[in-house]
Amino acid sequence: MTADDVLSVLALFRRAGVDVWIGGGWGIDALVGEQTRDHEDLDVMHRQDQEAALVAVLSAAGFVETLDWRPVRFVVTAPDGRQIDLHPLVFADDGSAVQASPDPQHPFAYPAPCFVTGTVQDMPVPCLSAEQQVYFHQGYEPRQRDLHDMAQLRRVFGTATQF
Repeated sequence: MTADDVLSVLALFRRAGVDVWIGGGWGIDALVGEQTRDHEDLDVMHRQDQEAALVAVLSAAGFVETLDWRPVRFVVTAPDGRQIDLHPLVFADDGSAVQASPDPQHPFAYPAPCFVTGTVQDMPVPCLSAEQQVYFHQGYEPRQRDLHDMAQLRRVFGTATQF
């Protein structure tokens, strides 16, 4: 998934009036303001109540669903192999959100301040905060790309990370 791909997908959502935020590796690169590594996919958080519109936009762009772990997440893939990992969020009136988790008693929490803006190719993009990124990068054995991503948050923001 290239920077141009990211901007193109975000433009599709914007035109359709679908609210999204990028996370994962692209979300971290958006926070630091530069692409620091290659990315296999694009992680996108979206409003669960807008999911039908989101899926319709992606379908019209040639993406097909290739993994369904709803309500936690699902993946769509384009014919050329580009993948988008989608995470449905349910928002509260205060701007915070929750995402279902594999353990229904412990959903993933998204405090209202975690929804921020970063940049991809100098274009403003909605993304998750450094603190939220750290929250999602704990409790598992990190891969090399996870180590790289957390190092970027430490380098740019001085953020404390688990690894």
